[in-house]
Amino acid sequence: MKSILSLYLITLSTVSSLFAQEEKLPYDEIPNYPEAYTAGSVAARVVDGLGFRYYWATEGLRPEDLTYKPNADARSTEETLLHIYDLSLILANTTQNVTTETGGKAPQFSFEELRKKTLENIKTASDRLKNIKDDELEKSKMIFKGANGTTEFPFWNLLNGPIDDALWHVGQVVSFRRSSGNPFSDKVSVLRGKIRE
Repeated sequence: MKSILSLYLITLSTVSSLFAQEEKLPYDEIPNYPEAYTAGSVAARVVDGLGFRYYWATEGLRPEDLTYKPNADARSTEETLLHIYDLSLILANTTQNVTTETGGKAPQFSFEELRKKTLENIKTASDRLKNIKDDELEKSKMIFKGANGTTEFPFWNLLNGPIDDALWHVGQVVSFRRSSGNPFSDKVSVLRGKIRE
């Protein structure tokens, strides 16, 4: 009986591990565009573009890519990815009406965890934006709480702040990986939001 139970647990563990490895991350393609133009659907499409670019900018990064930095004063690719994660958290928090806490300790993630969490934050924000009413979006605030109190910004600042900043830094990751000898795939079509066959 013990050997059957042991065999069962080993099998269950192996199957669970395989499912975890095969978990599909969002944004290997840009989702279909919405049927209607609304403030939320347009904002969501911009966020989806960020997700697609981030997915492919980070696909297949090697340890030497993560440690690459163009000079001693620059961030490494990994430090840039941590910054993009922080921006994606602000994005997800704002679209869910959650305050972003500042000044805390930087999270410690493996590259795989960092990539997954960033893509999930981007997807969470997009899903929320696709379903938000215009009057709700107009009232949305980007709120930061830190040691010196709370600061609020209108949704407009999310567009020209964290979203545009994240896009900027994804471009840096693409440039850095090219410099470290692992260029961005030429099969990625950012115009179509798909991989060319």
